[in-house]
Amino acid sequence: MKNKRSRRRILIIVENLPCPFDRRVWQEATTLQKNGYEVSIICPVGKGYDKRYEILEGVHIYRHPLPVEAKGAFGYLVEYSIALFWEFILAWKVFFTRGFDVIHACNPPDNIFLIGLIFKLLGKKFVFDHHDINPELYEAKFGKRDLFYHIIRWWERLTFMTADISIATNESYKKIAIERGRMNPEDVFVVRSGPTLDRLKILPPVETLKNGRKYLVGYVGVIGNQEGIDYLLQAANYIINKKGRKDVHFGIVGSGPALSDMQALAKELGISDYVTFTGRVPDKEMLEMLNTADVCVNPDVGNEMNDKSTMNKIMEYMALGKPIVQFDLTEGKFSAQKASLYAKWNSPEDMAEKILHLLDNPDLRKEMGEYGKKRIENELEWKYEAPKLLRAYEALFSR
Repeated sequence: MKNKRSRRRILIIVENLPCPFDRRVWQEATTLQKNGYEVSIICPVGKGYDKRYEILEGVHIYRHPLPVEAKGAFGYLVEYSIALFWEFILAWKVFFTRGFDVIHACNPPDNIFLIGLIFKLLGKKFVFDHHDINPELYEAKFGKRDLFYHIIRWWERLTFMTADISIATNESYKKIAIERGRMNPEDVFVVRSGPTLDRLKILPPVETLKNGRKYLVGYVGVIGNQEGIDYLLQAANYIINKKGRKDVHFGIVGSGPALSDMQALAKELGISDYVTFTGRVPDKEMLEMLNTADVCVNPDVGNEMNDKSTMNKIMEYMALGKPIVQFDLTEGKFSAQKASLYAKWNSPEDMAEKILHLLDNPDLRKEMGEYGKKRIENELEWKYEAPKLLRAYEALFSR
């Protein structure tokens, strides 16, 4: 079987993050590579990932420039168009050099099917790796259902029509693939984004990250409009200025289009001295912040998109044994279960009260942290998801 697999060549296309920074894509790529597949990746350049071509762990990575950081609907259209152009050029480059049998398209956006359609005419297969529900994502970002929204809905429909199989990150996404995408249930495979414990190491806390305060509340992730960092800052303002708790510091790890706006909001609320924005940092600095945190938060906005989406940050917190506070979202609740407290949708005050409850109850923090860590070790780690990915590919090639 390994010799047979060695002739199977996979081209993964991802637009929104560089590899190996995109942890899900990198785990998928290395899993396939270790199991006898030949894997190439097309992705954008990014901070710390600026080589246009390199080989890492046997995976060939082709990176393209992405000069536009999207803001507004038109900005996203420009960004997606530039990315699609480069993906098309690099796909032909891989086709004529290494070759491929499958295009594995990771959204957002949902326009990579255009490349898949062309190569399906040449006998190649198309796999849709459904990371985000983009119509809901667009509505969450811009609060409207305009022309661009309906274009995105059409792209999604055409993507599912093009796909030979679809990989869903959870059961909510599988339901969308079947009901909205009209896919055969046998062609939809759930592969969750479980963390790898060899990367998420438990380390001693770095007390200087608390800036002389007793407690640290940690966050890691993208800083965009739908991530709810404004709610987290409002919760911090409630804790610091309304409840008078000057013993709590907040560490926010990550970058994104709303970073400067959130820094301005922290200043406006008068809490800048209590908040550290690190920007995008290497894993070592991210792990130092999370290992030092007494409580970790997921302030993702309560909306239809986030309610149906699995957030990687939640499982990273759990892998490190951290108790969590988040809004009461369906998939977030499935992932964390008893490792989290759940605040009312989009209520920074309730989020703040839940944070304070955990900070003032060390035994509860320990109990929740241990529960979350065991859930990752026994159920949600990537080693439990990797066989599901391989089964999806076996099903694809058996047809």
